[in-house]
Amino acid sequence: MLLSKAAIGSKVKVVSLESKGLLRRRMMDLGLIPDSEIEVIRESPLGDPRAYGIKGSQIALRREEASQIVVEVVN
Repeated sequence: MLLSKAAIGSKVKVVSLESKGLLRRRMMDLGLIPDSEIEVIRESPLGDPRAYGIKGSQIALRREEASQIVVEVVN
């Protein structure tokens, strides 16, 4: 599943990053590496961007960026 499709309030784990180049590097610098857990916190009133919790911080990603992160739901 793609991170952009995860439900608000769900917790997911990163499986892989599909992005390349500078965007991939930026995501990795933010802590989005395989096996890291992400909580989908909220989305803006217009639906883009969304806020995610990762390693004690909140980050905002646009749908285009989040659609390049493959995740699985954590139980």
